[in-house]
Amino acid sequence: MGSSQAAVSFLTNVARAAIGLGASASLLSASLYTVDGGERAVLFDRFRGVLDETADEGTHFLIPWLQKPYIFDIRTRPHTFSSISGTKDLQMVNLTLRVLSRPQVSSLPDIFKTLGLEYDEKVLPSIGNEVLKAVVAQFNADQLLTERPHVSALVRESLIRRARDFNLVLDDVAITHLSYGPEFSRAVEQKQVAQQEAERSKFVVAKAEQERRAAIIRAEGESEAAKLISDATAAAGMGLIELRRIEASREIAATLAKSPNVAYLPGGNQMLMALNPTAGIGGR
Repeated sequence: MGSSQAAVSFLTNVARAAIGLGASASLLSASLYTVDGGERAVLFDRFRGVLDETADEGTHFLIPWLQKPYIFDIRTRPHTFSSISGTKDLQMVNLTLRVLSRPQVSSLPDIFKTLGLEYDEKVLPSIGNEVLKAVVAQFNADQLLTERPHVSALVRESLIRRARDFNLVLDDVAITHLSYGPEFSRAVEQKQVAQQEAERSKFVVAKAEQERRAAIIRAEGESEAAKLISDATAAAGMGLIELRRIEASREIAATLAKSPNVAYLPGGNQMLMALNPTAGIGGR
């Protein structure tokens, strides 16, 4: 009996110790929380509310049930959103904006109080559309292309200043896509066609002008040549004309001599007698 009671007492003590250790381990586990790299924690106290201090990376203690940690990712994250805005000349433009944002660490308690954990999804699309519409309305549709660096700088400055009101830091802001509506695209195409037609008309006019000038110069040259020939004829008589005629005849004879299809026949009546020898006998 004594040994049985001792065994029961021993098992009871072991069970109590195990229960105590389990409870202690659970309490210790509930009293610890870990903040990973690139994160910060904000503590919510049931009596005092959100504490003003943030917890850095590492393992920290808290009061179970009374306090609860909320983890924030403070690394820079990309966000992309689109906006359809109207230009100064009433054209619709589709813009896509990419921003790299992160929260201001010292203001994490205020961010948690006012915006919660999904602060970026609540703030960035709204202020992004607001800034894009305000900036695009200052330019005509064609200026968005010709002055794109200036437009991007205005969007960046305005968006950084606007995000600062919500305790957000923007490391980069860039316009990644810009497209126009179908009406503006058709208008641009028609303008290009009209410009090409205008350039073609200018070319036709310039060509006609050059041909007119060439005809005038050619006529003036022919007139000058005729005048020179007339003056030479008046000074030297008909000898110049006879010389030109002889030179032309020589060129024609040289050309005909090179042709195999040309035969030379003597002139006068002797040619016919040479072709018909019986004609002389009959005449005798």
